[in-house]
Amino acid sequence: MPSLRIAGSQMCVTTDIGLNAARIKASIDWAADQRADILLTPEGSLSGYTHHFDAERVAAALVDVTGLAAERGLGLALGTCFVEADGCCYNQLRFYTAAGTFLGFHSKTLCCGSLGDPSRGEIEHFAVSELRTFVWSNGIRIGGLICNDLWANPQCTPMPDSHLTQQLSRQGAQIVFHAVNGGRSDSEWSRMAWHFHDTNLRMRAIAGGLWVASVDNAEPTSLPCSAPCGVVGPDGTWVCRTPPQGERRFVHTVEVPTS
Repeated sequence: MPSLRIAGSQMCVTTDIGLNAARIKASIDWAADQRADILLTPEGSLSGYTHHFDAERVAAALVDVTGLAAERGLGLALGTCFVEADGCCYNQLRFYTAAGTFLGFHSKTLCCGSLGDPSRGEIEHFAVSELRTFVWSNGIRIGGLICNDLWANPQCTPMPDSHLTQQLSRQGAQIVFHAVNGGRSDSEWSRMAWHFHDTNLRMRAIAGGLWVASVDNAEPTSLPCSAPCGVVGPDGTWVCRTPPQGERRFVHTVEVPTS
């Protein structure tokens, strides 16, 4: 039965591209030392979670980061905002093989607005591309989602819940990589959101018959992440999970049948 050894980096994400790249590279070296096949990083982990970034610096840092991953023989599910050749800015999860071949990207689809006005915010700044899946070298089909793509929190977006996990499942995906960069605070709302995210991850995995690997931004380290990080099985069980606060990493091997 084909397997995929998944690493995840619950890392601090800032708007400092150089610092973000250094943290990603440290995670690449760690994941490669753990003999992982692919590393998942949080939403916006290279560029920062913003549409205000230096596109040339991000492009240069991307070459540096993906070059190291290819040198170490590690695939990537890399979260970053990026300006494509069409001139549009996308909030992406970019997929690379262990040899450094770019498979393509998932763009955040259920873009968030502000809590006060869901029609304003990132929904105004990021383009969206068609939902798709990718085939890994051993025949495993994978897909990507970014933050609210999975939560579909009605308080955060005016867009309807299109059940993207189940759409990916119908497209043949067996593993979904989920990059998160959620807001958090020391408030009752954040505590409720944590439980909503936990339950949502588990129920979506069951509904789609999917493995889901998820990582969140760890910044600020004085507060827990906005969502649990690790790997959920198709039965909704956490098979691997990090402590909820601070920079953490995980690695776990999943086995999936292929048609």
